[in-house]
Amino acid sequence: QRSDFWLRDVKAVSAAPAPAPPASNPGNAQAGEGVYLRVCFACHQPTGLGLPPAFPPLAGSTIVTDANPGKIIRIVLHGLQGPIEVKGTTYNSMMPPHLAQLNDREIADALTYVRNSWGNSAAPVTVEAVTEVRAQVQRPTPWTWAELNQP
Repeated sequence: QRSDFWLRDVKAVSAAPAPAPPASNPGNAQAGEGVYLRVCFACHQPTGLGLPPAFPPLAGSTIVTDANPGKIIRIVLHGLQGPIEVKGTTYNSMMPPHLAQLNDREIADALTYVRNSWGNSAAPVTVEAVTEVRAQVQRPTPWTWAELNQP
């Protein structure tokens, strides 16, 4: 008697393809609030109103809610130094870089939180967008506002 008799009823089935990865991995505002309260609030305040004339507000800032979050990602990764005008007021201080302190998920989460708090309303920042900027931009010093606005 053969021991492989059970094979006669087995049919070959092709394996289903693996599901495609999501097109984007958006930041999570709830998780981002924790990152913000751990890293950002001392300067930008729990209210997002900042501390004039040193630290600009994030609440109501078009820099924060810009449709393309590339600029704000660059600022968080590499920092910002020197004067910047926000809502008609000039701020002149230094934001430290968070390139080594925060991973791409934390940055996407924090920026998604900031872009949707204190009356702000903007699309979430994706982890992929942060990863792309991190890979494209290498710099040893914080940005100036003039550098960020060069064509």
